[in-house]
Amino acid sequence: MAEISHDLRNLSLSIIIDVLKDGKYLNTSLNECFEKNSDLDKIKRAFIARLASGTVEQVIFIDYVLEQFVKAAKKQRPVIINILRMSVYQIIFMDSVPDSAACNEAVKLVKKRGLKNLSGFVNGVLRNISREKDSIILPDKDKEYDKYLSVKYSMPLWLAQHFLSLYDGDETEEILKWFTEDKSLYVRCNTSKADTDEIIKMLREDGISAEKNKYIDYALMLENIETITALRVFKKGYIQVQDIASMLPGYILPVKEEDTIIDVCAAPGGKSLHAADKLNNTGRVISCDISAAKVAKIEENVTRCGFANVFPKVQDALVKDDELINGADIVIADLPCSGLGIIGRKPDIKYNITKEAIDELAKLQRNILATVWEYVKPGGYLMYSTCTVTAQENVQNYKWILKNLPFEPVPLNKLLPDGIEPDEPDAGYIQMIPGEYGTDGFFVALFKRKSEDV
Repeated sequence: MAEISHDLRNLSLSIIIDVLKDGKYLNTSLNECFEKNSDLDKIKRAFIARLASGTVEQVIFIDYVLEQFVKAAKKQRPVIINILRMSVYQIIFMDSVPDSAACNEAVKLVKKRGLKNLSGFVNGVLRNISREKDSIILPDKDKEYDKYLSVKYSMPLWLAQHFLSLYDGDETEEILKWFTEDKSLYVRCNTSKADTDEIIKMLREDGISAEKNKYIDYALMLENIETITALRVFKKGYIQVQDIASMLPGYILPVKEEDTIIDVCAAPGGKSLHAADKLNNTGRVISCDISAAKVAKIEENVTRCGFANVFPKVQDALVKDDELINGADIVIADLPCSGLGIIGRKPDIKYNITKEAIDELAKLQRNILATVWEYVKPGGYLMYSTCTVTAQENVQNYKWILKNLPFEPVPLNKLLPDGIEPDEPDAGYIQMIPGEYGTDGFFVALFKRKSEDV
């Protein structure tokens, strides 16, 4: 591995402090770092991303280790505790970094941050951990299984317990393990713009490995990518970054040419673009979100992909737009949620969500549904989806829709890709368990509005 300077560790440290101390989104802080330091090459960017993201992802396990070597470790000043955290991550998880280098660079970083008097303390702690790292004992798996899972997979204890309330022990451990594993990058091909095989050919000509997904043949797994925005097929609007689970709502939508589709919480626009692609340059997609900033993200993707049938619009989903009533053949309601299904891609989610927030989000979802359902024409369709696994936000909302709104479920068994099965043969929904199909966790439900004379 190329030599990594401590300046890269300093950049990584700033990101870690942004996220763990100041509550900033990890992706936001990483992107800001790379924009400010645009001269960083692929190897340096990869090192920063790995060190910052890995430290954030594993911070519960790392703090468990630190507490065995430092009394009241979390009470250390933020710069010191986070230097220790990122150094422990290197010692335990980064085989490419010698332990001695992790220790030495930590000392340099302490001095760089103006805390020279603490350099001996940091050096001593890290060298002790380096010597003893193979002797660290986790909580007893048989006696405290929830605490064992929490520490081993760096999951807040209450969330480990929550997953155990949803799934059995082995299944929960598989889910938590999957969250910590490297994720493949998937893109969806805009097949109305270019044939999937043509896109694969262009990618391979540019040195990118591209393989079709076994469930959705216009979904590609990409490897050997430095910057996806630099790819020809991205600039031409032939592809959109999207996980397989996130493609399912669009995949099963019963789209007909000339349909009107309303996406009520659309940013950054992936599902709107998927629907527009299926319309094959006909009909229209009204792609809404709450703020001008969010709609600007939709507009950016629409412009890049060249869809003339997508119309971005600032519209609060909680405020009924009378002009849209009975105006849609399909309403897409991919709503704000707790995000527990995508922890593997956004590890900071697990530190920011709370039990109370999940309940509030479930209420928000119902309030939005109670507002936007009237946009669906009689005989039209409502798609409800989230990227989470909680009952409150998923199955309970599914039942709430059937009880309170004039809709009936549409069985998904004949609409889903071959090899992906709904929860029940005639169910109108599917709960994708994280990792089950090699995908994020996702919930998708499809409803048809009853005719007015029913």
